[in-house]
Formats: sequence, C-alpha cells, structure tokens
Amino acid sequence: MTWETVIGLEVHAQLLTKSKMFCGCANKFGAPPNTLVCPVCLGLPGALPVPNEQAIRLATQAARALGCTVHPRSIFARKNYFYPDLPKGYQISQFDQPLATGGTIWCESPERGRIGIGVTRLHLEEDAGKSLHDRLPGKTAIDLNRAGTPLVEIVSEPDLRSPAEARAYLTTLKQILVYAEVSDCNMEEGSLRVDANISIRRPGDSKLGTKAEVKNMNSFANVERALIVEHDRQVALLESGGRVEQVTMLFNAAAGTVKPMRSKEESHDYRYFPDPDLPPLVLTPKWIEEQHAALPELPEPKRERFMTRYAITAYDAGVLAAERPVADYFESVVGAGAEAKAAANWVMGEAMSGYNETGRFGVSAERLSKLIGLVKEGVVSLQAAKRVYPELVAGNEEPRAVADRLGLIQVGDANTLGAWVAEVLAANPSEVERFRGGEAKLMGFFVGLVMKKSGGKADPKALQPLLTEKLRKK
Repeated sequence: MTWETVIGLEVHAQLLTKSKMFCGCANKFGAPPNTLVCPVCLGLPGALPVPNEQAIRLATQAARALGCTVHPRSIFARKNYFYPDLPKGYQISQFDQPLATGGTIWCESPERGRIGIGVTRLHLEEDAGKSLHDRLPGKTAIDLNRAGTPLVEIVSEPDLRSPAEARAYLTTLKQILVYAEVSDCNMEEGSLRVDANISIRRPGDSKLGTKAEVKNMNSFANVERALIVEHDRQVALLESGGRVEQVTMLFNAAAGTVKPMRSKEESHDYRYFPDPDLPPLVLTPKWIEEQHAALPELPEPKRERFMTRYAITAYDAGVLAAERPVADYFESVVGAGAEAKAAANWVMGEAMSGYNETGRFGVSAERLSKLIGLVKEGVVSLQAAKRVYPELVAGNEEPRAVADRLGLIQVGDANTLGAWVAEVLAANPSEVERFRGGEAKLMGFFVGLVMKKSGGKADPKALQPLLTEKLRKK
C-alpha cells in the first residue's frame, strides 16, 4: 500500500539581542546557572514586563525576509501551563493576533524540485528556562538563565511531503535567518529548535490524517531521521489495523527510536488570553517598511545576480551565495580585479577550506586577486600558484615575492626553453622517432620531461609550440 506523508514544522529561533524579551537581563549563552535572572524573568510578584524594541525589530525583519505580511497591530497573550522551568506559570507569547502571517519559503526538494512552502505565521514569544537531568544524581536541576530569551516561532503550512523535504526547508530557513542577521541559528546552543508534525494519508485524500508531534531533535539530519522513523511507525500501525493517536513523541538519536511523551495539547489546553500587563503591539506602516528596507540582499536574489552578473553556473552561484561572508569575499576578490570564474574556483577551493576550518579567510581579497592575475598573465602556473597560497596565509608577502622566493616564476624565454627542449630530445631519440612516425600522443611525454628538467618553471603555453617546431625538424 502507498501512503502520502504530510509534514508541517514549528521552528523556534532565538533573536540576536543583547537583552531578554521583557527585561534587561543579558541574553547570552554559557553563563553559570541562574546568574542572568531578575524579578521579571523569575516571575516575582509585582514585576512588570517591558517589550524589547530590538527583538520586535529583528522579528519584523525576519517576517519580511520570509515574505510574510507584518500586521500593524498584534497582541501578547499568556500561554498557561505548569512546568518547573516556567516560574510564572505562563509563557508570554502571541496567539490569535500574531506579528505576521502568510509567507513563502522556496527550497529545492530532492523529489519534487523547486517548491514553495507556506508560512502560516511568525510570532514573538519568550523562552522558558531549562531542565537539567544530568547535574545532580537522581534529581532534576533548573537553570532559569534562558527564561525570557526572545524567540520567533515560525509555523509552516503542512506542505512538506517527505523527511528529505523537511530538511531542505530547514536548511533554507536557517540560511535566510542567518543572512538577515536576526538569529545565529546555533542548534548546539539551543538557539534554533524544531518541532515536527507528521501524518500520513492515502494519495489523493484531501483530509489530513491524525498527526503526531516529534520533539528533541538537535540537528537537521536528526529531524530527517526522526520523521522517517515516525512515518514508518504510523504506516505499520495503520496497516496492522490500529489507529494513530495524537501524541507528542520524543526522538532518541542514539537508538534511532521515538517514544510517546504525552498526549498532544490543543490551543484550548493553554487557556490563552491577552496579557493584562502588556498593551497591544502597534507598528506604523512606515516603520515596518523601514525594517524591510534594512534587510540585506537575501540568498535567492544574490544567487540570481551572481549567475547574471558574473556568468557563473547555478551550482557555483549557490555555493558562493550560501553564506554572506563567502559571498562578500568572492565579490571583493572580483572587485579587486580577478576574473569571476577564476575567483569562484579559488574561493570555493583553497579559500573555502581555510574558512571552514577557522571561520575566516586567511588571504585578503586583494592579495588573492593578485595571485589569480599572476596565473592569468602566465607568470606562474596554476599548480605553482597553489604552492604560493599557503605562504600567503602564513605571512604578509605579496604573491609575486613569494613566487620569486620559491623559484616558481615561469620561464617563457625562447633561448632558455630551447636549451631544455634540446636536452630532452637528445636524451630520448627513440621517442622522437616514434613521434615523427605518427605517435602524436607522445607530446605529453615530452612536455612532462621538459617541465621536470625546468623544475616546473617552463611556461607550458610557450613550451608546446617550441616542442612542436623542434620535433617536426629532421
């Protein structure tokens, strides 16, 4: 039997603010437990919340980057539930009047090609604290440093049709949020968290099946793995005559299994109502447009521009535009005078290797451009330039000076080349006769010998015609 998979994702992204959502406590990772707290985020009586303007600004920019409509009026609500890491007994969030609705994220599906995934809503909220189960034997510890951290929750439409598509969507979403500098999306530090809703139905059915929510996924790879496991569980359940219950599942990455955590709550379980301590959030259309205008060029238009302006392939443009620092570096290299295709090859090769290891580019755009120019002018070969590059990373010399020091400057002088050619031909008379007898493939053999004799200094462009001339003479 065949089944269609239906997936919707809820993504929580921590905003890049210096302070928390409703108080002045620092918003940072790694501080000693319970040191970044105050009466507001501890929920002490009489403490009143004040919205963080920068959080609202970043959330608005995130919404516009995702193509959402930002509403001039939205409401902060109380989401009521009891949990030890929620000291107030409620979370300040948004419910029926969120900040933004109705966006689209375009991504590449492994199965369906380019697809648009609807964004149902983007709303602001504060984070809860963190329960720690491995600090005290037999006990759970509570760290409230994270309580009050500003988040945006981005809810997708149930438009995804496979676990692989879910991963592609998340990769694109993260790229946009990081590009817009609204979140660092660091899953290891908890600044990007994903909850996945998944159901199955017969192909052609319009009615959605009963969904399960999967939590506790700490990487995009594990989101894909967890959804595969949950899909298989639901298929096995239905095909054996059972039925899917609406539950929240926890994914165990080590075991590759899911297990029920609790029955899944609905909105009425949280008893949402407008927070009496916070007035409606009112934004002027002019202010909203100012946030839109403040956005940088985003990945998709940047890829298109790279292809058009620099005449590079879609693949190269995609790699170069994937991260803002890489895209900016590439354009700086081209701006310094390098040909676009050569610059793309160097940035995606040697420069990217160093960037992936250290998070920075070890050679300035100007010096890399000069090195590329040396290859273009025939001063050094491409292979010699690749020997020069690590020296540029290690020091501040100019590329030509390094090539000189290493003895890598190509020799194009006809007299010097002629002497090397004469020595090689004299030492290999039988191969010379075979070439003259029609074995043209031996040209590569002779070129290699001359390059070896010259210590790699011979200019291949000048060498080949000279070899051809000498070999044809009898």
